[in-house]
Formats: sequence, C-alpha cells, structure tokens
Amino acid sequence: MAELYAADLVVIIVYFALCLFVGLWSSCRANTGSVRGYFMAGRNMHWAPVGASIFATNIGSQFFIGMAGQAAASGLAVVIYEWHAVFILVLLGWFFVPVYVASGAYTMPQYLRKRYGGRRLQVYLSLSGNFSSRCSNNFGIMYAGAVFIQQSLGWDMYLSIVSVTLITAVYTIIGGLSAVIWTDALQTVILIFGSGWLFIVAMLHLGGLTTLFEKFLLSAPNVTTCGNLTGQGLPRGDSLHIFRSAITGDIPWPGIIFGLTPMAILAWCTDQVMVQRVLSAKTHSHAKAGVLFAGLLKILPMFIIVIPGMVGRVLFPNEIGCVDPEICKAVCDNPYGCSNIAYPKLVVELLPQGVRGLMLAVMLAALMSTLTSVFNGASSMFTLDLWIRCRPKSSERELMIVGRLFIMFLVAVSIAWIPILMANQGGLLWDYLQAMQAYLAPPWVVVFILGCILGFDGRACCWRNPTDHGSLYPKPACGEEEKRPAVLYKVHFLHFAIILSVIVFIVCAVVSILTEPLPEEKLRRVTWSTRYSAPREESDEEDFDDETARQRPEDEAQSAPKAKSKLTVKARLYNIVCCYASFTPQHMTKAMEEEEALRYRGKGEKPWIRRALDVAAIVIMAWTVFLIGFFA
Repeated sequence: MAELYAADLVVIIVYFALCLFVGLWSSCRANTGSVRGYFMAGRNMHWAPVGASIFATNIGSQFFIGMAGQAAASGLAVVIYEWHAVFILVLLGWFFVPVYVASGAYTMPQYLRKRYGGRRLQVYLSLSGNFSSRCSNNFGIMYAGAVFIQQSLGWDMYLSIVSVTLITAVYTIIGGLSAVIWTDALQTVILIFGSGWLFIVAMLHLGGLTTLFEKFLLSAPNVTTCGNLTGQGLPRGDSLHIFRSAITGDIPWPGIIFGLTPMAILAWCTDQVMVQRVLSAKTHSHAKAGVLFAGLLKILPMFIIVIPGMVGRVLFPNEIGCVDPEICKAVCDNPYGCSNIAYPKLVVELLPQGVRGLMLAVMLAALMSTLTSVFNGASSMFTLDLWIRCRPKSSERELMIVGRLFIMFLVAVSIAWIPILMANQGGLLWDYLQAMQAYLAPPWVVVFILGCILGFDGRACCWRNPTDHGSLYPKPACGEEEKRPAVLYKVHFLHFAIILSVIVFIVCAVVSILTEPLPEEKLRRVTWSTRYSAPREESDEEDFDDETARQRPEDEAQSAPKAKSKLTVKARLYNIVCCYASFTPQHMTKAMEEEEALRYRGKGEKPWIRRALDVAAIVIMAWTVFLIGFFA
C-alpha cells in the first residue's frame, strides 16, 4: 500500500466537488417532476453526453480490476470484449432503437408486453433483469471498487464496500437520469485523461510495447510450485494473440465469433441501463451519433486498461502472478489469485503525488457512475413494470418515491451477496462477470431478435436457465480437487452460449411456425418492418403505464406550479428528495408522442446527416476489423 499525500487528497476533493457541481447543475436545469423527466431525461439529450455516458457506464471499476486482471493473467485476448462491442452498438442505434421508440416503450419489459401481449413476460423480465443480471453486475462492480480501495488505502474490504455503496445510493436516490448522464460525461473526460497518463508512464518505465511483449512471456513468480504441481504461474504461450485454440484456449475463437455475440446483444441492445441512455437522445440522429461516439471510445481500453494490466504483471510478477494460496492470501487477501490487483498496484507504485489521487478519484467515480446507472435502470423496471401492475393509478410522486425505496433494497441485497462473490470469483473477476452473462443471455437475446427484427413469436424462449446456479460453484484453488459439475469446467462459457443460443433459436422458430400468429393490428410499431405503421387503436392498448391514464384530478392539482409561496431551505430540500419539486410534469399528448416517434424512426432525419452517419459507422467498423486482424 502506498501513502496518499496532501496533493492526492486535494485532487480527490476538487474532483468530487466538480462532480457534485455538475450533478446539481444538471438536476436544476432538467425537469424531474415526472416519470418521463426523471427516468428518461425528458428525451432531450445531445449525442455527445449520450455517447460519453454509455462509455462511462460500461467502463466501470470492474474493467480496471477485472479486465486489467484478466490481461495480467492471460494477455491481449480480453480486449475482444471491447472491440466486438463496436459492431453491436451500431446494431443498437440503427435497428433496435427505432423499434423501441416507435412502440412507445420506456423499458425493455414494457416493449415485450407491447410486442407479445400479456403480463407474464413483462413481469418475468423485470424480475430476471433486476435480481439476476442487475444484481450479478452490481456484486462484481462493488467488489472491484472495494479491491481498489483496499489496495490503495488499506481499508477493510467490507468497510470499503459498505461505504462506497451507501455514498452511491445517496447520489442515485436524489439525482435523475439527466444528472447521471452529464456527470458521466465529465467522468469520461477525466477517466481517459488519468488512465492515458498511466499508460504513458508505464510505457516510459518499461521501454515500449516491444519490451512489454518480450518480458510478459517471461514474467513468472519466484514460487511456481503449488501442492504437487510444478511450473505454475507462467503466462500462456498464446498471450499475445486474440484468436486462440477452440479446445485449449481460455478465450476460444469460436466463442469470440459466435458465443460473444448473444452476450453483447444482451448487454448493449436489450439492457435497460444502456438502452435508456440512447432513448434519452433528442432525435434518432443524436441517438446514432451517440452510439458511434461510444463505439469510438471502446477502442481505447486496449491502451488504457489491457496494456497497463500486462505491465503490472511484468513489474510485479511475485504479487500479481502468485500461485500458492498462502502467498496470495498474504498479498491480496484472496487465496484464489491476485491478478485483480494489477491495475491498482500500478497506480500506487508508479504515479506521482497528485496524479495518484486523480486515479483514485477516477476509480471511485467509475464505480459510482456505473452503480448509479445500474440502480437507475433497475429502479425504472421495478417502478414502471412491477409496481404499476399492483397500483395502476399511482401518481407521479408515488412512482418516483417507490423507485427510490427500491434502490435502497437493491443496495442491501448487493452488500449481502459479497461473501458469495469473494468465494466464487476465483481471482479472475472478469471471468465471473462474463460467465454470468453467458448463462443468462441467449434466451432473452433470441426473444428480442425474433420479435423485434425478424417478426417471429419468441415467447417459447423464456424458460429458466438450468445453469443459473453455476456461479455458486467456486473454482478450486491451486492443488484443490475439482468438485464442480463437468458442464461448468469442461465446456467453456462462450461455447455454452453458442449451444444454448442454437437450441433456443430452433425451439422458438419451430413453436412460432406451428402456432397461430398474432393479428396484424397487434404488430403495429413493435417490429422492424412495422415501425412506420399507423398507431394502434386505444382499445388495443392496455397501457396502465401511460401517464395520462394514471393522472388523477388530485394529482393534477398537486403537480400544478405553486403560487409564489416562500419555502424554507429545509422545506425545499425535502421537496427535492421526496419528489415534491416545483417542476410541472410534462405529460405527452398523442400528437406529441407521434411527432417524437417520427423523429426517431428517421422520417424527420435530414438525408445528408443520415448518409454521414452511415459512412462514419462503416469507417469505425472497418478500423475495428483492422485492429482485430492485426492482433489476431
């Protein structure tokens, strides 16, 4: 552990003060007096903050800990998770978003209800998204932040988790999506600046990329014996290649091409947290420009995360490359391995005073940014998809208060899960997070692709994944007996994603062909081919989530702007926290909704802007293909 000096503390304080200022400024200028304003930022965001927020939300502390740790353990291949995302982001902006907006859905479960009808699928996705996908991500994100704090400040692991999570909860409960997006934009700039500085310092210290690649293959710890095993702790022979053996590779090439795709579609095209940001853009052009900006930023992790992780392994092989459980326990308090400390170790050992504090602030901000986004997305799904089913006449204030209370519940569950995560992530946090995605992604991805793009009926895809319990089986430490089911350690999770995707796709296609299709009027504006159709008749809609249907006379009176009455500071603060703000809720009329849908579906998009965005998408994807081929 390195000591933090006065300059570091000053940088941290200034940074958080700046973040707080931006968050409060954006909260004051945004209308958070309605569900639309609070959860969707009024659908008035510019492309630049949208793209920056997508990047900052995705590049959380789990990347600096998990991805850098995976790079320290096995080399370059982990960067494919980032570069593969470029193509999926284009898919989101060009194909999924126009359909989502045309359907009038605020959340992904709402879209599934509009597409397939009924309530069960909507409720099931809300529960699955909140308590499986959202929670599993939260656990990894919080653990990653706690590892960094522990390595930098020497704090207790659980104290770190509780402290950071509680601070994050307060920030999320008070702020809306607009505040989160603008704060993310600020954090993106400082994150790239700070991590870029670390990359330059690491390269100067080591002597360049050529020296790094030569020394990485030789970076073994002094102790390479573990139990009866010898020669442990050596880097893989294919560490400098992205495409690896389909049989012996830790990231096999078939899994990269076919297994990673459903995982990426789930994360980028159907995940409430990411889609919610794109839906907040003011027009479809801004939405597409935002995802392209995010895709361009996704090229950077190779240099700001992966390379520094490998440098950490070269400079500190005995700590980061340890194999003996006792040594690892002494180094990082984890007997399964210490590769996760590669990035924080590099920060506290190489960076000078002031810059070290900046990187610590960036790490904490990355953690808080991702958690606020996850909590906001989970709160949106619970409030608009579950709570409103029980109380269809809920007022605006009630819905936003319920959303805040659900965030508190999610915080408590996340903290309680940490001991299980510590016992099961096996020293490689990145593998844990990606395995969870591989086990959960295929059924939902097939549902969205068949229903949204291809127009098939995909309701048969949604059964409970029989391997959801797989993450509860811990990877054995070095020298321990393998006790996991064979399917969990003999079948790579990327290969499992391929197998499950094929099975689910076949079953759904067969069931869709053999069953009676939905009437054409039920498919208006819920598929790619019908996104320009006339709106559905109101009798076809059962939109309890529609704001005008929910609004009661007493709510109108309550939400009207108050007369110029003087409120104390305490009363104003209470109004903000409890949603009794003076903003007037912006209820959308049918004409306003139709105008907005036209903007998003491209009919109001200028031809030259459309062509420019298409060319930009092709250029960015071509550059990504070149990079993948160069390191393949």
